[in-house]
Amino acid sequence: MNLQQHRETEWMLCAILLCLCDWSAAQISYSVSEEVDKGTVVGNLAKDLNIHSQQLEERGFQIVSAYSKKYFEANLRTGALVVNERIDREELCPNLPKCSLNIEGLLSNPINIYRIEVSILDINDNAPSFLEQIHVFNISESSSTGERYPLPVAQDADTGSNSVKSYKLSPNEHFSVDVSSGEDGASAELVLQKALDREKQPTVKLTLTAVDGGKPSRSGTMQILVNVIDSNDNTPTFSKPLYKVRVKENSPIGTTVLKLNATDLDDGPHSDIRYSLMKRGSVNAPEKFIVSPESGEITVKANLDYEESNAYELRVQATDQGMSPRSGYSKVLVEVVDVNDNAPEISVTSLMSPVKESAEIGTVVALVTVTDKDGGQNGLTACKIKDSVPFTLTSNYKNYYSLTVDGLLDREIVSQYNVTITAVDEGSPPLSSTAVITVHISDINDNAPRFPEANISIYVRENSKVGEIITRTTAHDADANENAELTYSLIDNYPKGFPISSVVNINSETGDIVSLQSFNYEELKTFQFKVQATDSGVPPLSSNVTVNLFILDENDNNPTILAP
Repeated sequence: MNLQQHRETEWMLCAILLCLCDWSAAQISYSVSEEVDKGTVVGNLAKDLNIHSQQLEERGFQIVSAYSKKYFEANLRTGALVVNERIDREELCPNLPKCSLNIEGLLSNPINIYRIEVSILDINDNAPSFLEQIHVFNISESSSTGERYPLPVAQDADTGSNSVKSYKLSPNEHFSVDVSSGEDGASAELVLQKALDREKQPTVKLTLTAVDGGKPSRSGTMQILVNVIDSNDNTPTFSKPLYKVRVKENSPIGTTVLKLNATDLDDGPHSDIRYSLMKRGSVNAPEKFIVSPESGEITVKANLDYEESNAYELRVQATDQGMSPRSGYSKVLVEVVDVNDNAPEISVTSLMSPVKESAEIGTVVALVTVTDKDGGQNGLTACKIKDSVPFTLTSNYKNYYSLTVDGLLDREIVSQYNVTITAVDEGSPPLSSTAVITVHISDINDNAPRFPEANISIYVRENSKVGEIITRTTAHDADANENAELTYSLIDNYPKGFPISSVVNINSETGDIVSLQSFNYEELKTFQFKVQATDSGVPPLSSNVTVNLFILDENDNNPTILAP
C-alpha cells in the first residue's frame, strides 16, 4: 500500500471515528529520521497533550493508524512516542520531496482522538547508481575540441542534500566533465579537451563517478568507453536549412514535389550522398511521400487529401558513404493546396412537421446546416430555396439557417410541399448539392360544409308507403379528418302549422330523408323544410339547404255530384 492509499484509508477511518467520539482539533507535529532504532523517542506525548502519563495508562491510550505496519507506539509509563518498526523513507514516499506519517492518539473514557503528524527525515542511506554499467560513445577523430556529449544521469533514491550533487571523471588527457545543476538535479556533459588520434589510441576508457551531497557522501560509478572513429571530417550540407513547397491535393501518385540538393566537401565515398526521410515530424508524412536515395527527388507516394491534412513536415537526411558515415539534416514543409473536390453537405437538424395551415409568417419549420469540407473560398457556401414555395431561408449564424413560413398556407389547396434547398460553394468550378425537405400541412376547421345547391325540389306521390326514402341530401366539406366528418339534421320550423319531424325524418350519417306518413294531395300539396349539415371540428361549422317537397296527385277519389 503506497502513501496515497494509506492517507485515503486514514481519512475514512477518521470520518467513522468522528461520528462516534469527540475530536480534538489540536495537531501535534514531530520529526524523526528514517532508519532509527526501535525504541527511539520521537516526542513527549504526555507533555504535548497536557495529560499526565498516569492518565494515559488509566484511559488506555493507544496509537491508531491505517498503515500496514505499526511504525509508532506510546510508552504509557513515560508518556513518550517511540519508534516501533523500521522506517524506510524511500519505501514510504518514493520520489516525494516531503514525507510524513499521520497517526491518531486514542483515549478512552471518554473517547478523545488526537491527530499526530510525524515528518520522516531523509538520511543518506542510498548511494547514487547508473542504469548502465558501460556507456559507449563513438567520436570521430576529427571532432573539434570543445564539443560536448551528454552523459547518463545517475539515480539516487535520497532527496534534498542527499541526492546527486556532482560528477567526477577519472584523470585523462582528452576529456573533462562539466557539471550543471537544475531543478531536476545535477547533470554532466563530457567535454573534448584535446583532439583524438585513432592511430595512437583507438579507444579511451574512463570512469564516471556520481557523488551525492550527504555527510559523509556516497558515490556510484560507471565505465565510459570512447570509440575513436576514423576521420570522415566533412558533413553533407543541404542547400537550404528549410524548404517550402506547395502541391495540389489532387496530384497523381509519382508527382515530383522537390529535388533535394546536398553537397559534401570530402572526396570519394565520403562525398557519395544518399538521401532518406526520417521518421520524425508529422506522423504520417513518410506514408505520403518518398525520396529517391540517389537523386534526392521527393515524389508523391499516396493520395493526398487537404481535408485530412493541409500540411506535412518532412525531416530529410543526407548521408555520405564513408567508413564512418556522417549525416546532414534539413526540413521540408509541404503545403497541400486545396482543390474544390467536396460538394456542400446539407443536413436538417430539426424538422417541425406537420405545420398547421394557420401558421403565421415567420414560424420556424426546420433548422438547416450547410457544411463544406474544403478550405478557403472552396469552403464558403450560399444556400437558397429552389422554386416558388411559401417558405424562406433565414440565416442564423454562418452556415446555420432556419426554414420559416413566408406566405399563407391552405391545406385545401396544397397539403404537402417538397421544399428543394440548393447549396453552392465558391470554388472554381463551383460545386453544389440539393436536399428536399417534405413539409406536411395539417388541417384546421376553416371550411363549412357545402351543399351543391341552396334549394332542392323533390316530388312524392300521395299515398306512398310510410318509411320510403324520399331523397338523399349530401354536403361536402373541404377540410380533412374530423373537420370533414358531417352529421345531418332537420331544422323544425313548423311549416303549415305542424312539426316537420312528424312528417319526415333524416338519417344523421347518410342524409337520407324518410317519410313518416302517407301523404294526401287533397289535404297537403306542398311544404318546405331545411336540412342542416354540421362538421365535427372545434368549433363546429354548418350550412343549410332548403328542401321543397311537392305531393303528386293520384286518382284516388270518385266523382261526386254536388246539389245545385
